[in-house]
Amino acid sequence: MASRENEGAGRPEQLADPPAPGDELLAGRRHRTGRMPRDMPGPMAAYVLLVDNLNLWVGRIVAWLVLPLMLAMVYEITARYFFAAPTIWAYDTSRMLYGAMFMLGAGYALSRGVHIRADFLYQRWSVRTQGRIDAILYLCLYFPALLIFAVVAWQYAATAITRGERGMDTAWMPQLGPIKAALAAGVILLVLQGLSELCKSWYAATRGRWPDA
Repeated sequence: MASRENEGAGRPEQLADPPAPGDELLAGRRHRTGRMPRDMPGPMAAYVLLVDNLNLWVGRIVAWLVLPLMLAMVYEITARYFFAAPTIWAYDTSRMLYGAMFMLGAGYALSRGVHIRADFLYQRWSVRTQGRIDAILYLCLYFPALLIFAVVAWQYAATAITRGERGMDTAWMPQLGPIKAALAAGVILLVLQGLSELCKSWYAATRGRWPDA
């Protein structure tokens, strides 16, 4: 265990793992083991594990929303085309479920490194360079935009809940508070996961290898 955790010490800089075949646009650079190396500061390691596990479980739970989403679509298609009885709720239900899945699962996607990036360049950089570039981009672009997004999203959610805001696109007019709250929660999860990724980027930039997480 110790030999693996100290891997790279006193050796030339480690290059990033190449992406899996067919994943040229995915950041498949890190292997997830659920452990942090011993030379990562304790509070940082604890935070990374806590947030990564949080988004892991949120992602697993939110993934089940695909079932009611599919059922709503199947019911709507069957009712509309076989019985000439379209629903007034299926459209709103499907887009709200999809929106909740997209936003609440975004933090999990970030933790797994599956957001689209220009890996035809990224995969050719050393691990230290990857860590430095990632850290700079998180600090200069990611967090300023996400923090503004978080404030605006929570304001929208609070307004929708307190005023009982309803959707006006269909006759069903569903309550918008829950979906706007899911949007705000998804942004907060992205901010928390971004801090975790920043810690990993710092470790990669200073140690020359990505932490196993």
